[in-house]
Amino acid sequence: MKRRILSVLLVFTMVLALTACGNKNDDKNASDEKTNKTENKTTTDSSKTDDSKKSAEEESELVNGKFTKTRQITVEVYDRGNDGGSDPENNMYTEYIKKGMLEEHNVEVTFKKVPRWTETDDINNLLAAGQAPDICVTYSYPTILTYAQMGGIIDLSSYVDDYKDLLPNLWNWLGEQNIYWDKDPKTGTLWAIEGKRAEQQRIVTFVRQDWLDKLNLKAPTTRQEFEDMLYAFKNNAELLLGADADKMVPFSVSYDVGWRAANIIYSFIDPDISDKEYYINGFDDRLATQNGTKEAIRLLNKWYHEGLMWDDFALYGSGDNTETDMMKAGYVGAIMHNWDIPFQNGEDSINNNLKRNVGENAKFVAVDCFENSAGKRAKLLYSAAGDRKIFFPTTNDEPLASLLYLDFISKPETIKYLQAGEKGVTHNVLDSGAIEIIAATGDAIQNSGKNIDYTITCNGIHFGDPELAQLSLAYGYAGGEPDDVLGAYNAAINEGVSPKNVNVGEIAAEAGVGDTLSSKRDQLYDNAVVAAEANFDSVWDSYMADYLSAGGQAIMDERAAKWQEFFGDSDMLP
Repeated sequence: MKRRILSVLLVFTMVLALTACGNKNDDKNASDEKTNKTENKTTTDSSKTDDSKKSAEEESELVNGKFTKTRQITVEVYDRGNDGGSDPENNMYTEYIKKGMLEEHNVEVTFKKVPRWTETDDINNLLAAGQAPDICVTYSYPTILTYAQMGGIIDLSSYVDDYKDLLPNLWNWLGEQNIYWDKDPKTGTLWAIEGKRAEQQRIVTFVRQDWLDKLNLKAPTTRQEFEDMLYAFKNNAELLLGADADKMVPFSVSYDVGWRAANIIYSFIDPDISDKEYYINGFDDRLATQNGTKEAIRLLNKWYHEGLMWDDFALYGSGDNTETDMMKAGYVGAIMHNWDIPFQNGEDSINNNLKRNVGENAKFVAVDCFENSAGKRAKLLYSAAGDRKIFFPTTNDEPLASLLYLDFISKPETIKYLQAGEKGVTHNVLDSGAIEIIAATGDAIQNSGKNIDYTITCNGIHFGDPELAQLSLAYGYAGGEPDDVLGAYNAAINEGVSPKNVNVGEIAAEAGVGDTLSSKRDQLYDNAVVAAEANFDSVWDSYMADYLSAGGQAIMDERAAKWQEFFGDSDMLP
């Protein structure tokens, strides 16, 4: 709460500063922006003679893509607080980037860490204080929009176009779809560039294979079979856990129910839902306001009161390791989580810990068992386009150097090195040519899966070669069993549905309310799951009303109006 209050105060201070400076700062910012844009470019528009002269003067400062005078930029990197991990600001991978940027572009790079699990609050504070890195990364577009409306974000629209010839790797990798993903169709403003997902798999349900074997159960293939399995785990706690029977958790979710029960929730949504309805109700990717979600949470409420779920799930917030430690210790029977969660973190992965703590056969395996009304195991995938949002605050006085950084990390060879590291140190090459990731130590440890904290334009195995990436997918986790990885991948993409990009420009109501609504959404889910069954409807309706009144309804109303403006009475996108 203190962090959010600080964010609000800093935003207020920034607004006052911007207002006090008035047109003077506006003119200065406009002048600075124009100056930066003209580096290494000449214009043929006679109305821009001054810009042409400036461009001609500065063209000599960039020779073969390299500045004649060293430039300095700062780049955000997530700090995940990994025990035994590498320093996110200084490790084998940051050194590779620093060396490459200095040699190829004469740009010095300094990394600035931001805590991953509070990144929205922290980047808000840094932006408001004028201390944000030159290159910022966030999952929260409303945060970007908030500061864009205050003049705190650089409009990248002309930059990416004017410097296209200098950014071949960025354009080849992201393409127009990702680069223009957030471009306003009316004003043409572009506040952020969207990273690209090399993999679209999202959420998978995992169950303990050794528990199934011990109880002579088959893997569940339907929702009812999954529920029956949970009862079997609960009723056989002493057989499965012995003296630790009281620690049994048949099914575990976290405080973030909307993410951790995603496949259950999506199975309750009408498979024939229109693009219009999904978009209007779709501000939140946790599906809180979609029709059908309430009934999915009612099922979780039932399971909770039947003793099938972790009693204390709502007490442990973002970044807390209590639940993960329970999984590693062997007390949890089923989870729904990121598709590769049991295999992450090498020797410290959940499955590798289970082998050590429980036995060689103990592990989580993927199942696909939540059918919708059409009998399909439909589930949300990521869009191939649209990932983390990369943006430059107006305190960035090196936009060209920053774009060259994005181009450098989008090079196929850069992506491959950052994801695979060095042969014999972080990977082996198998006879098939596949890259097998092996356990790393010291500054070679990757703090995030596939090193996505550095490959900010690429999320998922790519290795600079899609065919090599697919061949290597099963071997992408140190200590992971290839068959289990492939099983999780197949479960994740089976009958998956990829969301569409509805680009109707800015939704003003979304600015400044992202953190508030995320918090209220979590409260909605958490309190509805633990509510007395007789009070479920009243609790759900009360918290939903609070969510809507805090900005949710205004967002849906504006989205409905924008849909009408751009698509008329059509229910589906063209």
